[in-house]
Amino acid sequence: MKPTEAVRRAYERMNTETKQPVWISRVPEEQAMARAFALEEHPEAAGGPLYGKVFAVKDNIDVAGLPTTAGCPAFAYTPEQSAPVVGLLEAAGAILVGKTNMDQFATGLVGTRSPYGACSSVLNAEYISGGSSSGSAVAVALGQVDFALGTDTAGSGRVPAAFNELIGLKPTRGLISATGVVPACRTLDCVSIFTRETGLAGDVLLAAAKPDPSDFLSRAAQGAKGTAWSAASFRLGVPAASQLEFFGDGEAAKLFEASVARFKQLGASVVEIDLSAFRAAAELLYSGPWVAERLAAIEAFAERHEADMNPVVAKIILGARQYSAVDGFRSQYRLAELQRACLREWEDMDCLLLPTTPTIFTHAEIAADPIGRNTQLGYYTNFVNLLDLSAIAIPAGRRPNGLPFGVTLTAPAMAEPALLATAERFLGGVGRSVVPSGFVEVAVVGAHLSGMPLNGQLTSRGAYLLEATRTAASYRLYALANTTPPKPGLEYVPGFDGPGIAVEVWAIPAAEFGSFVAAIPAPLGMGSAVLADGRGVKCFIAEPYALRNAEDITRFGGWRAFLQTRPA
Repeated sequence: MKPTEAVRRAYERMNTETKQPVWISRVPEEQAMARAFALEEHPEAAGGPLYGKVFAVKDNIDVAGLPTTAGCPAFAYTPEQSAPVVGLLEAAGAILVGKTNMDQFATGLVGTRSPYGACSSVLNAEYISGGSSSGSAVAVALGQVDFALGTDTAGSGRVPAAFNELIGLKPTRGLISATGVVPACRTLDCVSIFTRETGLAGDVLLAAAKPDPSDFLSRAAQGAKGTAWSAASFRLGVPAASQLEFFGDGEAAKLFEASVARFKQLGASVVEIDLSAFRAAAELLYSGPWVAERLAAIEAFAERHEADMNPVVAKIILGARQYSAVDGFRSQYRLAELQRACLREWEDMDCLLLPTTPTIFTHAEIAADPIGRNTQLGYYTNFVNLLDLSAIAIPAGRRPNGLPFGVTLTAPAMAEPALLATAERFLGGVGRSVVPSGFVEVAVVGAHLSGMPLNGQLTSRGAYLLEATRTAASYRLYALANTTPPKPGLEYVPGFDGPGIAVEVWAIPAAEFGSFVAAIPAPLGMGSAVLADGRGVKCFIAEPYALRNAEDITRFGGWRAFLQTRPA
């Protein structure tokens, strides 16, 4: 779709929707259209996967010329500069169309604490949208935009994803700059991403995750450092049944069981873990220093404008007055203890699977108990940023009454590529992940495949599996003679129309690529190959002399298939 067509469609859908209070402010249509025309005239200036994509941002993220309200009209100001993340996405070719509704000051997981109206789940208007990034999630779910930015402190980028059947990517803290974002808890806040596809979530992350000198909490991407687990075979942590809580929602419990079974079918090794330390960390979030941090973000305003704030939000934030510095230090000490306990659990798992929320509530149920039920919604989300983890929320089915259910994959910091690949695999795709900067794609065809004798030369260097695929048709495969362990050789044959050869594509840190290549013995070397989808990657190749007396095994379509025909 041309950028002008994408913008025209977006505004048609925005103008047609009358029931959902999605927008707090919008970019004038003629301004967005002018941006689209400029992209069409100079596509080379902003090519790539975000070219012509339409997006929105939560209204606690600055956009030059549009007011930032953080869901509170009395707080509003109009910035002269956009947040760096907005500029990066526009530089990548995306087109901003507006700013979305939210729980005031990003304090809530419900989407109802806004003077601009309460959003609803797109699947059932009686039920909440989830918050605090309510408008961003609903804008994507309604197809008004291709993607949207939210923020996530306690689960605000994941809960609305679950209630609207979206991908909700919560990156590692500091991976996306928070400059130009009104803080909730500044040391915990993350800019999050809502999409309908994992691939687009990865594209947005690649464009947005850049170090920012103006943000003292900014961190550079490290790919999957410390999480060298593959999308095909990994240890999946699941809490003991006694530690799972659904607050009486039996259908949610069944859907979670089905999700665990689905991962087993995909090759995951399910490991029962102790969730108690994670839950104890979650219970710290609304006590001591982190409530005080919410007040620190808007203290001068809150002291003068309590009457202008949502009563529930004011009660929570101004409740920080009861805590002392002593309370703050005690909470920090307790969190450090819990972090160590959680690290012991991570020794047994690569990734943690949890329900995104235990259940879902109607607007009436939230109104009856706004704080208690909000706390229940954060049962599985509140600990993630406190423990410096990365996470992705994904759809996982519907209850018999049509209400959505979602699960969240959580992993250590900087595990976004592996999380995206694993989520894509769960959702039925090929499991191909985004390749972060500083990594090299390498296709392996023989002894370096998963489970093969030399695979450790990849994993020991922090490499991780991106996908299993095939080469283009113009390749032959040979079983080389006199190699230990046994190895195949790949040959490019112009004009040959074969089955394509099975390969795995791995991402290896660029800093480790040289030592990996240096360990390759003759007659093999490192060259390039074309995959079935037409892209080129680095790949093992064989010297021509080694192929003269080698057995042609192309008909098997791959090394694994060939080995299955050999005697044990």
